[in-house]
Amino acid sequence: MRKLFIIPLLFLILTVSAQTKVTVVPKPVSLSVHSGNFHFNSATNIITENGAQHEIRMLNFYLKKLYGFTLPVRNKVSANNGSQIVFRLLKNNERKDAYNLEVSADKIIISSSSNEGLFYGMQTLLQLLPETNTESISAGFTIPELSIKDYPRFKYRGMHLDVGRHFFDVNFVKKYIDYLAFLKYNTFHWHLTEDQGWRIEIKKYPRLTSVGAYRNGTITGHAPGTGNDSLHYGGFYTQEQIKDVVKYAQDRFITIIPEIEMPGHASAAIAAYPQLSCFPDESTKISPRTPWAGTRDGKQVQQTWCVF
Repeated sequence: MRKLFIIPLLFLILTVSAQTKVTVVPKPVSLSVHSGNFHFNSATNIITENGAQHEIRMLNFYLKKLYGFTLPVRNKVSANNGSQIVFRLLKNNERKDAYNLEVSADKIIISSSSNEGLFYGMQTLLQLLPETNTESISAGFTIPELSIKDYPRFKYRGMHLDVGRHFFDVNFVKKYIDYLAFLKYNTFHWHLTEDQGWRIEIKKYPRLTSVGAYRNGTITGHAPGTGNDSLHYGGFYTQEQIKDVVKYAQDRFITIIPEIEMPGHASAAIAAYPQLSCFPDESTKISPRTPWAGTRDGKQVQQTWCVF
């Protein structure tokens, strides 16, 4: 009889524990979960007390993108406004990348001494929401009452994307930046040039993209390759696209570090401007074992990997 009582009790405890478990990445400096919940729905208002308009626009941008709705914005807290999300910019000497997130039954307060900190608190709030909106917003989401105090352990938090060997379009790069912002990275290392392709428009040197941005094929299998797809492959970003991506990252408190490699990894640049080579009259050295697409004469954008 005792066992019959203990087993359902353990199941109940585990169920309640699972329901209140909160996972935030990266792990906050401190996180405590309380009893009770905040009900997040279309009647929830966003409140700005001072100077957080950018972060509010970002919250509504992601709510629209992820769940298909936005929330109304008001200028002050009111007892008649129902559930509320408050952005509070504080005037204190706390570190600029720190934030506090307090969730109570009727209010979420994100506070920081900087807009950067408010943005990180907003990203943590997004992590508390479900991955997809399985119900209509009128039904809403439930967030457990909790307290979070957080700040980054590392000043430089960076990720890298190589678009030289494999080109990714602007939409993908922006999606990548969204993921970085979601996880509170603050630096994006953009690898823009390689032996296999030059990806950034330089108007004074148009052949860098008209020639250097494309290769005649790509090996298949491990280098030196077991075959070649023989597909004309490449792409590049215009200066306007670069500016757009830089602004997109800045809006998310991410600094872009562009990488333009020289003198190594410059086969694409030399294919565009052979006179820059130490041996301008020599053809690109290609291993006879490499399955190559097109001519082997003259300077070539590389179709295989390794160091050249």
